[in-house]
Amino acid sequence: MDKRFPVYISTMKLTMPRLEIYYPVVSGLNNINVQKNINSNILNLVYQMIKDQGYYENPQTTITGYYEIKTNERGILSIVLTNYAFSGGAHGLTIMKSLTFDVETGKLYSLKDLFKDGSNYVDVLSEIIEEQIEERDIPLITEFDKIRPDQDFYIADKALVIYFQLYELAPYAYGFPQFPISVYEIQDIIKEDGPLGEMLY
Repeated sequence: MDKRFPVYISTMKLTMPRLEIYYPVVSGLNNINVQKNINSNILNLVYQMIKDQGYYENPQTTITGYYEIKTNERGILSIVLTNYAFSGGAHGLTIMKSLTFDVETGKLYSLKDLFKDGSNYVDVLSEIIEEQIEERDIPLITEFDKIRPDQDFYIADKALVIYFQLYELAPYAYGFPQFPISVYEIQDIIKEDGPLGEMLY
């Protein structure tokens, strides 16, 4: 497989009582172990999200889930899984999680892997997000200081998108606060051989 081309993705459906989740499966990779590794990481997250949403503990809980492909080019695959769980009450709760892979090696990236060692990426990104909160007039339920070093993210087009869960930063009605940051805005701290470097060069 040429890394310039997208990887082949098919949709699988996980069905259990009160649960229906659609998730992606990668196929056609040259290295079958890499392919297995990527697919098992995806499935592990699917089950982790179900567990976190109380599916096994609460017989009232119903869950539906779907996924979105945010990047599938230049050897980088970035996906978002979204699950909605309802167990009574005024409204259910949705959680959103993401995975970003190198499809040649199977490496699963965390946020720190995207930046040069010793670069103060937490402060740099937090400052940009703080500016966006003000510019976009986002209502906060808690004071924003800085992101976690392992903050949720995905890669879309030529941007790093940092996001927060419901209630983590803003009221429920606001949805998931998402902050797109252009790779050009942070190019001096990007790791050149990392996924953002691939988008940049």
